[in-house]
Amino acid sequence: MSNIVCPACAAVNRVPLEKPAGEAKCGKCHAPLFNGHPVALAEGQLARHVSKNSIPVVVDFWADWCGPCKMMAPEFAKAAQTMEPHVRFAKLDTEAAPRDAGGFGIRSIPTMILFQGGREIARESGAMPAGHIVQWVRNALKG
Repeated sequence: MSNIVCPACAAVNRVPLEKPAGEAKCGKCHAPLFNGHPVALAEGQLARHVSKNSIPVVVDFWADWCGPCKMMAPEFAKAAQTMEPHVRFAKLDTEAAPRDAGGFGIRSIPTMILFQGGREIARESGAMPAGHIVQWVRNALKG
């Protein structure tokens, strides 16, 4: 069994390993568990997504006023399409969710943090194209 947090209602779903995760739907709200788009996290949702998902979670810490963040957004979305359902991609607006962002010592944005098993395993700052994001995640998961 694999635990997957619903991007729509944040319910934790147990998905059998033999079932294609890309086709799974939430048992509570019936939304697809994967839709090829990063999950927009609101204040208070980060910990649940990071700690309750069985799969790795990449979080893009960004802000609306940040030019490089806006440039990277479509690239981050492309990386999500490439790596789902094996990796969850999420975005956290540091201005809208300052308590969630504050605990990670974000010094520049965009900053991506890769979590696995509820803990940070890699971090990278600066805008990157989709191919580099995918390669960064794959390399971090190997080590």
